[in-house]
Amino acid sequence: MLRKLMKHEFRATGRIMLPLFLILLVTSVGANFSTRGLLETDNKFLDVLGVLLVMAFAIAIVGVCVMSMVVMVQRFYKNLLQDEGYVMMTLPVSVHQHIWSKLIVSAVWFALTLVVVCLACFIMAFDVGFVHQIAAGFRELFQEICRNLSAYYAINGTAVIVEFLVMCFVGCCAMCLQFYAALAIGHSRPNHKMAWSVLSFFAIQFIMQFLGGMGIVLLDESWFHHLLLGWTDNISGMASVHLGMVAMILGEVVVGAIFYVLTTWFLKKRLNLE
Repeated sequence: MLRKLMKHEFRATGRIMLPLFLILLVTSVGANFSTRGLLETDNKFLDVLGVLLVMAFAIAIVGVCVMSMVVMVQRFYKNLLQDEGYVMMTLPVSVHQHIWSKLIVSAVWFALTLVVVCLACFIMAFDVGFVHQIAAGFRELFQEICRNLSAYYAINGTAVIVEFLVMCFVGCCAMCLQFYAALAIGHSRPNHKMAWSVLSFFAIQFIMQFLGGMGIVLLDESWFHHLLLGWTDNISGMASVHLGMVAMILGEVVVGAIFYVLTTWFLKKRLNLE
């Protein structure tokens, strides 16, 4: 059933995200033409047109990044907390499956947004001579890496990449769950649900900042701080990188788990669709 929910989510969100991606890629082509010729002419009309195309490209990047988050939060709001919620909550699907379908789809769209933005920037900067220089530089770099690469660095490099991807996925889920928890809390109220949701979101942010600050103060000069200082002379730089990545992943998992519990509890016990 989770697969069916994800399929439905991809269809619903794809109607918005795919056209936005196409617009971004089209504006990147226009920005490329601008930087390759329109901005270097003496014609005022072409000069203004070139500036407008570059501005449109910058606005498109910001718009796609913002809309990727807005669409994901809006889907949770409309699908579970508005009129659709009456139907969705009657399906033979658990609340956990509803949430996970939205989290996984959101993480996929965030990753695609990053890929499309990078592709658009590459298209905007595309120049045959420039690309040949970059390719030659990467070829030399790759050959140098292959000459000096050992099993130690190969394994650790792969592990760092995997850890980074896991951290990005968990971070995206934790970020979405903050919005989900705030909306679920706000829609447990009988009136002014959106106002309560906004208030809940800012309250959550305040509590997180407060607890984070208190945690830093309490850890300073604590036994754990001294333990970490003692480790610095006994572990390698690569081990420190792995330790830091794992610590950040665990921190995001804890934060995400807290918001996940809040979201599921309010959706199960306190949801008010009236």
